[in-house]
Amino acid sequence: DRMGANFLKVVGQIKTRLGANPVPLQLAIGAEEGFTGVIDLVKMKAINWNEADAGVTFEYEDIPAEMQDLADEWHQNLIESAAEASEELMEKYLGGEELSEQEIKSALRQRVLNNEIILVTCGSAFKNKGVQAMLDAVVDYLPSPIDVPAINGILDDGKDTPAERHASDEEPFSALAFKIATDPFVGNLTFFRVYSGVVNSGDTILNSVKAARER
Repeated sequence: DRMGANFLKVVGQIKTRLGANPVPLQLAIGAEEGFTGVIDLVKMKAINWNEADAGVTFEYEDIPAEMQDLADEWHQNLIESAAEASEELMEKYLGGEELSEQEIKSALRQRVLNNEIILVTCGSAFKNKGVQAMLDAVVDYLPSPIDVPAINGILDDGKDTPAERHASDEEPFSALAFKIATDPFVGNLTFFRVYSGVVNSGDTILNSVKAARER
């Protein structure tokens, strides 16, 4: 919704300036003050947000006639990018068969995990348009904790025994405290990223920096 905003221009700059391989998941309907919604290039539907409730709800509609050709072009680009995920999908695509929505999503996700492509969405945080679709894309395409390789480290047993931790509740608890903040009402707050296991309120854990157990 900003003055001078141009979604496809930004997609081009991601490629030329960053040397990345951008693949748009959406197209913007309108620009600047005229931005009204997006075209979902996977579902091939327009998404329009309701201004009456400040974009909390939205509706899928037909793609505007004046944008159909552009949507078809970028949908084809999306399908080609998905087909490159495997020989099986490429053969299916070259054979004239249509890829299902699930095949497209799975293939794009695999290519994201392989760092082969960067998926691009658009929206307006100010107008609350595109936020839900962007969050859905995070869930559908970006890596989850179980996609991350095991974390390697050493045990604090005096022998520096090598160990690894997988993202599983069944593993021993391990985490990295990355921030400490002081709140006037509750005192110190520790923010941490859990790598494995489970921690409950009242548990005592080892602080490896201080070599002491803390609650």
